[in-house]
Amino acid sequence: MPQTSPPQHDATESTVKPNETTVPLLPCADPDETLAFYRALGFEVTYEMRKPYVYLVVEYSGFALHFGRAPKNHDPATEDGGGCLVLVDAVAPYHAAFTAAMRKTYGKVLASGRPRITRYRPGASRFTVVDPSGNGIIFIQRDEPEELEYGGDKTLPPLARALDNARIFREFKNDDRAAFRAVKSALRRHGAQAAPVDRALAVATLVELSIALDERDGVKPLVRDLEQLLPQLTEPERQRVTQEFRLADRLDEWIAAAEPVGDEADPAD
Repeated sequence: MPQTSPPQHDATESTVKPNETTVPLLPCADPDETLAFYRALGFEVTYEMRKPYVYLVVEYSGFALHFGRAPKNHDPATEDGGGCLVLVDAVAPYHAAFTAAMRKTYGKVLASGRPRITRYRPGASRFTVVDPSGNGIIFIQRDEPEELEYGGDKTLPPLARALDNARIFREFKNDDRAAFRAVKSALRRHGAQAAPVDRALAVATLVELSIALDERDGVKPLVRDLEQLLPQLTEPERQRVTQEFRLADRLDEWIAAAEPVGDEADPAD
């Protein structure tokens, strides 16, 4: 067999250049539902193909999401089909814009079920939009630490440690149920020995989580417990607890609930 020389290439053609672009391709279970939802959030549909196969593109501000046909056994209810991280300078404006768009289209914020948007607590560095196909679009602030601490500081007393764990469940894992269970269990087991401020913070946290979980039957007893604890606190501690409690008020307003959080008054008044 005659010897052949390998083809010659220009050195510049074989050099990898750092100018790549990645495109998230997410599963789409229902094109109509997908497009309707993203239009409701304010996205523009820039490409739409149904045959011979599904391919959709929606754009918002400076980024795009691409969608293809979902796998045969895809179940949107499991919410594990796909996801995309969107890095932004500040997450709060995006959350406010999507919330306003939902109110305009649906008459309310889609805070539970699917599709939905997770709540945003002041100072948080991320939130998630879950679309009809169960994809999670996570908006993350660029200055969020690359190596996050995951709560549960062992130097803290037990109840304070549970509150630290609940923060991670709530803000990074989107698991309000786990956060509620952690705080409720710790309050039952360690509340009697805990500092009054930690007990009050735990109760205020349970109020907010009850609203988030739409389990309002237990809210009024919690508010009464908080009213009994507040006189035991110093003024700085009282302000700290009141700030946490008012997050429940803000959450209640955000999801446009019909009933107030407490009876009539703020327990700190």
